[in-house]
Amino acid sequence: MLECLADYGCETGENPLWHPLEKRLYWCDIPRGRIFRFDPATGAHEQCYQGRTVGGFSVQCDGSLLLFMDRGAIANWREGKLTTVLAEIEQERDSRFNDVIADPVGRVFCGTMSSAARKGSLYRLNLDGSLDRVLTGIGCSNGMAFTQDQKGFYYTDSFAREIYLFDYSADDGTLHNQRVFARFEETDGLPDGVTLDAEDRLWSAFWNGACIAQLDATGRIAQKVSLPVPKVSSLTFGGADYRDIYITTAGGHTKLEDGPLAGALFRLKSQARGVPEFYSRIPVP
Repeated sequence: MLECLADYGCETGENPLWHPLEKRLYWCDIPRGRIFRFDPATGAHEQCYQGRTVGGFSVQCDGSLLLFMDRGAIANWREGKLTTVLAEIEQERDSRFNDVIADPVGRVFCGTMSSAARKGSLYRLNLDGSLDRVLTGIGCSNGMAFTQDQKGFYYTDSFAREIYLFDYSADDGTLHNQRVFARFEETDGLPDGVTLDAEDRLWSAFWNGACIAQLDATGRIAQKVSLPVPKVSSLTFGGADYRDIYITTAGGHTKLEDGPLAGALFRLKSQARGVPEFYSRIPVP
């Protein structure tokens, strides 16, 4: 059963992430620099952050949030206190971070949007705080996930309508052997955020596709769940048993065009079970 949990009219609702220490769901509205959270135990939800653009975030091992922002800036947030981790990336001054994910040892892979000057990139933020650029020439850096054996890495370029699979090394965080895992038609919409379930099946949200979909081992769509809004941006598993799928959407500023629930947060009670995301372990000054 699909239900609407909260409607803050997000222009670009994104990055739904279950916080296992707090047992709450966090998500953001990218261009408006807002972060929200939802407590399924009480049904309460609130806006908890307002500030600079936030393209994505991870949960640190101490429970704080690591925010990835505009101009390549990275900051740590804990209940109103914001601490700069990286002031900016010179090459990203006219861009912003988009989707991010912590890897099994606590590094963070973080992608940037294309700008008028250059294509987007994928960076790796390392445990010592250093930053490596690992991919360039990306149209729209988006959804990422690690396979259950921690040897594979899924990565989405929305504008290319493709999801790639890399060989991944947890030892040093390197990516190798890029190949196309899934390619989609214009009628499918743009593949956006992704997540992996406990059966190692990849799920993707589809921007202008009005759905989320589970993909089979060959990258084909195995099943779809329709939503009442076209711009479905991302999804994650959460809840006590990780059987709830939380789904973010966009279009809160264009409800006349995209529907009255555009920009809302949804929850789907699922037969599939998810797995916890990894904590980031980045040093904070």
